[in-house]
Amino acid sequence: PHIAFDDYLAISRLYSEYALAVDSGDWDLWPEFFTEDCTYKLVPRENHERGFPLATLLFESKGMLKDRVYGIRETLFHDPYYQRHVVGAPLVHKVDADGRIHCEANYAVLRTRLSKESTVFNVGRTLDEVVPTPEGLKFASRLVVYDSEMIPNSLIYPI
Repeated sequence: PHIAFDDYLAISRLYSEYALAVDSGDWDLWPEFFTEDCTYKLVPRENHERGFPLATLLFESKGMLKDRVYGIRETLFHDPYYQRHVVGAPLVHKVDADGRIHCEANYAVLRTRLSKESTVFNVGRTLDEVVPTPEGLKFASRLVVYDSEMIPNSLIYPI
C-alpha cells in the first residue's frame, strides 16, 4: 500500500524509539509505547505458524505491562544484563480507514552479561498494529514471533 513519507517516517521513528527505550533499562518508558487496551504477545515461530495459541508472554493491557515493569524491578531475580536491539526497516502491509497501520519488522536482540561477551539472545519479527493517538503513534497490538524454540534462560526484559 501507498503511505505518505511523513507517516512512514513516524512509523520508523516509533520502532527506533521503542528499541532505544527497552535497551536503555528505563522500564517506565516501555508501557508508554502502547494504548491502554493493548496486546503484547511473545510466541515461538512454530506455534505462530501452526496457529497454536500458547504464548511465552501475554499481556492484554497497559496495566499488565506496568505490572511486568514492577516485576522486573522488584520481584524477578536474575543476573543483570544489557540488551541491544537491531531492528529492520518496517514493512507496511495495510492501512485501515480509521488509520490503523498493519506493519512488521525483523529484529535481533544481542545480550551482554556483566563481565562476559555479547551473544545473540533472540531473533524474529514483530507483527504490529499501530494507531494514531493524540500523543502520536502507539502500538495497539504487538505480536513478537521469535525464530528459535529454545530461549536461553528466561525472558526478563521486553523484546
